[in-house]
Amino acid sequence: MAAHFGRRLRKGAATTAVAAAAVAALSASQAPGATGDDHGRQATAGASAPVPDPTGDDATGSSPYYTDLPPLNSPNPSPSPSAGTPVAQGAAEAGIPATVLDAYKKAEAELRASKPGCNLPWQLLAAIGKVESGQARGGEVDASGTTLRPILGPVLDGNGFALIKDTDHGAYDGNAQYDQAVGPMQFIPSTWAWAGRDGNGDGKKDPNNIYDAALAAGHYLCRGDRDLSQAADLHGAILGYNNSQDYLNTVLSWMEYYSKGTYSVPDGTGAAPGHRSDDGTPRTTPSTPAEPADPHQGKPGSKDQGGRPSPSPTPSKPGSGQDGGDPAPRPPGTPDPTTPTPTDTVDHLENAGTATAELTATAGDAFTGTISTRAETKAGAAVAKVRIRFTISGDTDATFTGGEDVATVATDSKGVAKAPALQAGEKTGDFKVTATVVGRSLKGVDYQATVTERPADTLTATTNGDTPLTCTPGGEFADQVQLKATYKGAVADKVAATATLIKSATDATENDKGPYFKDATTGKAVRTLTGLKTDAKGLLTLPKLYADDTTGTFLLRVTTPGGGTLTVQLTVAADGTATASPSPSPSASAGS
Repeated sequence: MAAHFGRRLRKGAATTAVAAAAVAALSASQAPGATGDDHGRQATAGASAPVPDPTGDDATGSSPYYTDLPPLNSPNPSPSPSAGTPVAQGAAEAGIPATVLDAYKKAEAELRASKPGCNLPWQLLAAIGKVESGQARGGEVDASGTTLRPILGPVLDGNGFALIKDTDHGAYDGNAQYDQAVGPMQFIPSTWAWAGRDGNGDGKKDPNNIYDAALAAGHYLCRGDRDLSQAADLHGAILGYNNSQDYLNTVLSWMEYYSKGTYSVPDGTGAAPGHRSDDGTPRTTPSTPAEPADPHQGKPGSKDQGGRPSPSPTPSKPGSGQDGGDPAPRPPGTPDPTTPTPTDTVDHLENAGTATAELTATAGDAFTGTISTRAETKAGAAVAKVRIRFTISGDTDATFTGGEDVATVATDSKGVAKAPALQAGEKTGDFKVTATVVGRSLKGVDYQATVTERPADTLTATTNGDTPLTCTPGGEFADQVQLKATYKGAVADKVAATATLIKSATDATENDKGPYFKDATTGKAVRTLTGLKTDAKGLLTLPKLYADDTTGTFLLRVTTPGGGTLTVQLTVAADGTATASPSPSPSASAGS
């Protein structure tokens, strides 16, 4: 067995002191005025009491994790060894396999761009990757970042672990009876179904790929309005990954250690940890006993080094030993797989009072209505502690708060799960939110929602200076029509507008002669423009106008959602005195 570079996280005063010291060091390093790699930010001093993730949907299913702690001494970067050369203990403690480290840093960069307020440090991803899989088993990944052999957690059948019945038909974990955590960041299939990301741009979301898994972990940690530079949000995010105080302390210790300095080592040469949270006792014999203890090896449904499914033992009677002998002891509080879970008792879902009228919002605004679903038995009784997945589908870019299009929430004591608040994007139209029971194939409940266009109720022509627009037949107007949009007196930004050369004040159909715009691609005459939008100040400048050989007076009408209307009078004259101005007639006034 390889040498152990960490120390085992033991129960007792010694471990408590070490973990407390590590957390204190982390808090001190993030306090105002602290030096070190703080990513250009300062966190508030002190830490509030950590709280579990409120959604009831932890990433790993509380699977076992590595408990080795980092050395007390700060890491000293050293030259990377040549490929294939094992790294000496001590030097390897701060080294992270090159591809794995690259995945963490790329995930941090993407989150800095998409969710800058989250302040995700790559060191947090590295710390979680360390305790979940030993940095993908020391960097056993190919050039694209996919693990050379699957990393699977134990079977979550309630026998010493959480009870999570199959949710993916074995697609990710090869187990069609119970779920198992998958990949270098150890996502359970039900969480990966909504949290999965494509981090390497190959068009797939693969939990066995470190780029995909690291980016998914980053988005998972950054859900909602979390700011990970704040201790309370940081702790809540980590506990959401695995709801254990010891897990929190271990991750914080490694995060602090990596923040003091690290370096890249060749893939496959990273140091392997040796201890895990279930005391290193495998439930079945590992396939390669000579290797360090691995919390993700030797479990039913796992795969061998060649990537082929290992023969899964015939499931023994729940609660019995693997060999069919004496019953295996069940830890206190562990669910009995033979006892129906709350999820098993759900017969159907019901709308818990969400009104369709509440599910309409203007583009860019938050929805005021809340989507609520109630889980019930066949007799209509409420079922608590059931995970409900809310999924957004449709052609709009609406999301839940935090930018996700899927969210999982546990039902409360009344059997009700409330989805996170909806946020409208800029794309208008109808979309659907579907509520389903995680782990069951029951019919879902659909909620229809709508994103409407931003409105403007008043359009006002802005000045073009002292020089009026001029044009001769066959020429072009010297200046462009400009206007400002407002709604209830406030600036109306990003409002869609349509500009049409119309036949008359009473006939808004498109004119077939007179002034025109030019198509930006073909240069041909067009007399209706759509897709126009006001800027951040509510201003809109129309493209340049041209005139054909027809002289006379013509009308240009601009309209917006919300009733905004502006009619501009255009006169084309042979003597060059053509002008463009708001029509003095009532039909040309703003808001008509």
